[in-house]
Amino acid sequence: MTDREFLEREIAKWKGSPKRVMQIKGSLYYDNEHDILKRKRTMIGEDGKLQVVDNLPNNRVIDNQYAKMVNQKANYLFGQPFAIECQNEQYGELLKKVFNKRFMKTLKNSGKAAYNGGIAWLYPYYTEEGEFAFRLFPAYEILPFWKDNEHTILDFAVRLYLVIGYEGTVPTVIEKVEVYDLDGVHKFILDRGTLIPDLANEGESDCYHVTMTDATGKVQGFNWSRIPLIPLKCNENETPLLKRVKSLQDGINVMLSDFENNMQEDARNTILVLKNYDGTNLGEFRKNLATYGAVKIRYDESAKGGVETLEITVNAENYKAILEIFKKALIENAMGYDAKDDRLSGNPNQMNIQSMYSDIDIDANDTETEYQAAFEEILWFVNAHLANMGKGDYEGEDVTIIFNRDILMNESEVIDNCQNVGR
Repeated sequence: MTDREFLEREIAKWKGSPKRVMQIKGSLYYDNEHDILKRKRTMIGEDGKLQVVDNLPNNRVIDNQYAKMVNQKANYLFGQPFAIECQNEQYGELLKKVFNKRFMKTLKNSGKAAYNGGIAWLYPYYTEEGEFAFRLFPAYEILPFWKDNEHTILDFAVRLYLVIGYEGTVPTVIEKVEVYDLDGVHKFILDRGTLIPDLANEGESDCYHVTMTDATGKVQGFNWSRIPLIPLKCNENETPLLKRVKSLQDGINVMLSDFENNMQEDARNTILVLKNYDGTNLGEFRKNLATYGAVKIRYDESAKGGVETLEITVNAENYKAILEIFKKALIENAMGYDAKDDRLSGNPNQMNIQSMYSDIDIDANDTETEYQAAFEEILWFVNAHLANMGKGDYEGEDVTIIFNRDILMNESEVIDNCQNVGR
């Protein structure tokens, strides 16, 4: 088996794998594309099997608590700009220029992408203006090949992404593949599972990591001595947040949808018992009832007709109780916090606030550990960039990245404690 055949088989196996499907669903659920949108109303047919019914209310209500948890956890750890501690002041100033507001935004977005997919990827590159920057790739685009079981050393990686092209005047979706290794980037088009070299780049499918054009128009290519893809993990197992809470989020959507369905089934909230109905079939009866609000029945000495009812009551309190249980369970399983917690009512003390934040703080510790390790890789590329630009060799310099977490505080209590310490 050739290298290309090996990649074709690995890509085919990975495209529909449960892990990648969950990564894609994480992004879809964050964008309000939930499974409830594909739901159909069913009933038991004559043969005892379920069949789809189109004449019943089929509401698809989404209460996106999952997206709320993703935003909450990402903003808790990455919402505030991180601090840089470095003894070399000149090096520290250079780092601040690289880790600018655009990088802070990318890092915050990477937190959301990491929670959605379990992992996200930073790609260091140079813009057309020659500026050093980082680009974010979601988890479902990257198929990594690791050298170790701990997933710390990357051997090479495959990126699969979609672009819109044209076959004549007909728009079509094209699957493109990029293979990143130490020799550069190898570009292909995936056509029915077969990798075909993509010759769109001046007739070459292989290119360098970085190209530079001098004043005379001469193009030079350079490769990094490491794979230019930096993994950003939300936890060591690369487990998407949705995997922990999907059943609870689906349960919330189903309960809300069922409640609205039951409230709209006004003509079906009552089961009608017919006696000597003066009509041909039940369909005609339902039509007359919906159209005129009345039906004809036979009532004489021989046939005393009538309509009796068996009412089905929708208990809103039952739905409310189940929703509260689901929402609380989702927050606990997502290891977030409830901003409407009873501990915040009145005048909450700092111990109650810390107790409310305990779960999200523990989970943030795992994410911060993974990001601190990723920053070692990030700083390696930054140092290589600074050396290439002739701004100095800063390899071996000690740098500490401090994440500033966004937490509520009882300011009056903190001030009182500081005053008491001063005394």
